[in-house]
Amino acid sequence: MDQPDSLELAEATAAEGTGGTREFLRLKGTNNPIRFAGFLSELKLAVPWGHIAVKVWGLQKNPPVLCLHGWLDNANSFDKLIPFLPKDFCYVAMDFGGHGLSTHYSPGLPYYHHNFVSEVRRVASAFKWTRLSLLGHSFGGAVGGLFACMFPEMVDKLILLDSTPLLMDLNEVENIMTYRRKNIERTLKVEDSQKPPGIFSPEEMLQELLTKNSHLNEDCGELLLQRGTTKVAEGLVLNRDQRLSWPQYSFDFVGKELTMHSLRRLQASVLIIKALDGYYDVRRENDLNKESFLLMLDMLRSTLKERFQFVEIPGNHYIHMNKPQIVADIIRSFLQGPPRTTPSRL
Repeated sequence: MDQPDSLELAEATAAEGTGGTREFLRLKGTNNPIRFAGFLSELKLAVPWGHIAVKVWGLQKNPPVLCLHGWLDNANSFDKLIPFLPKDFCYVAMDFGGHGLSTHYSPGLPYYHHNFVSEVRRVASAFKWTRLSLLGHSFGGAVGGLFACMFPEMVDKLILLDSTPLLMDLNEVENIMTYRRKNIERTLKVEDSQKPPGIFSPEEMLQELLTKNSHLNEDCGELLLQRGTTKVAEGLVLNRDQRLSWPQYSFDFVGKELTMHSLRRLQASVLIIKALDGYYDVRRENDLNKESFLLMLDMLRSTLKERFQFVEIPGNHYIHMNKPQIVADIIRSFLQGPPRTTPSRL
């Protein structure tokens, strides 16, 4: 595959502790095919506001699987899972804007759901992909699902880890203006405060993360912080944009009618791996949340029929990090299954 002009190639260097340095080699205007010397490489993809950082496992000539992390996580979310997946694919894990090593959005530009969907399209364009599969955890699954509905001809397979392809809110009409108002208010509040990011010791940073997310164990928390923090003289600071706060105020929730219309556009085969003690079982307002989830499953079964698979396994929301081999066994058979046969038209 020719190297797109917008890519910056970097051989991954061993990080020296949390937030270790990385060296990047810029390759511009070359048409030479890329061959990765190692299994893992790092890339920067140029975008108008800076760059999108990605990690690449395997050769770009292989069928691509784009991996999308959850809210406030980063590309390291897939470090434990990908080594167990089939080696005849090229896995690309991206940091969404404002997360991990990707550039923050420009001042005054808020983070909306469709912005992240646009980032997926930018990554596909940078690699010159016309077809790809998507693997998304949590919010990353909702981003990938919306992309698959908007660009159905591009997506072969959609794998959702404790997630759904769309965020359905049965009270969407009542709630949507509240969500959007609070997104604006929260963004302005953070911008007005100009509060510098907090500095913590590695131990304090890890404890803070684990306290806020009981589904992460210490090992997985340390892995996310390796990419999610930067070392300074006094300790560690979080890399993520401070404007990223309450996720529900940045999400695009849709009602039942639009959900059904969107799912009819899907041409991909869809696999949902649900953790028995995951997001849909621990979130507050469980009854309404579960009702939306069950309705979504019914819609997927009736619309996609044999193109839809649903698997429940023991574990929590970070099942792909806590029990990667079990998750990989399910994904492997799905990825290596029959290719998409749906005609590439809307």
